[in-house]
Amino acid sequence: MSTQRPRQRVAIAGLGAIGKTIARELDRGIDGLMLSAVASSAPEKHRDFLASLSSPPQVMPIESLWEAADIVIEAAPSRLLPTIVAPFVSRGKTAIVLSAAALLDNEALIAQAKANGGHIIVPTGALIGLDAVTAAAAGTIHSVRMISRKPIAGLRGAPFIVERGIDIDKLDAPLKLFEGTAREAGKGFPANLNVAVALSLAGIGPDRTIIEMWADPTITRNTHRIEVDSDSARFSMTIENIPSENPKTGLITALSVVALLRKRTAALQVGT
Repeated sequence: MSTQRPRQRVAIAGLGAIGKTIARELDRGIDGLMLSAVASSAPEKHRDFLASLSSPPQVMPIESLWEAADIVIEAAPSRLLPTIVAPFVSRGKTAIVLSAAALLDNEALIAQAKANGGHIIVPTGALIGLDAVTAAAAGTIHSVRMISRKPIAGLRGAPFIVERGIDIDKLDAPLKLFEGTAREAGKGFPANLNVAVALSLAGIGPDRTIIEMWADPTITRNTHRIEVDSDSARFSMTIENIPSENPKTGLITALSVVALLRKRTAALQVGT
């Protein structure tokens, strides 16, 4: 006779394009999980959306989500990362982090998770091939480079561009904005290069992973090319992501979180 395990409670911090997609999928049903709570800076804005769910979750302040959930999905502005993650990992719970770039400024959260039996999970997001990079990192990786090209709408407001007064709206040809480490890229393009930081964490770290960022008025998709040279393999991969409602984020980002949630409770798990 089989016994049904209790479902784990999942909270979502942030109800933008990513948060809403994940909420819909949890509401439709993912084995072993239930959507228990959400937090938003403007909950009244999402009243109709939440009412459309078959089992509407509690709406709570971000700092209280830990009381109603075992897992939190961080899909909020990166400045809120410590407020969202710390209450979970300090109690041995799990935080799924999309603002990977903010982890570099909040490394104490990793130590806190380790000390208390908590877990911080960075999903694949808008990239491809993190399994291969993670496998290569078990040996020796010599170099990792990522070339990112984004439409103009996906780069507006990036600190690197604003601080230098670059007028990307007048571009009629691709322009390389930046080349440097993933750590530097995360500071200059915090809403655009969480993928770069995720890549660096999977491989050789944020100070050895090299990033190029291009503004490209000729494309409509967020494009990333990864080039890896290691003692076990040399490989390159390219992905072209269709933007979500938020032009800075690809549709596949939310789907990667959904896939991660399904994998956590699946009887068959494929991939590293």
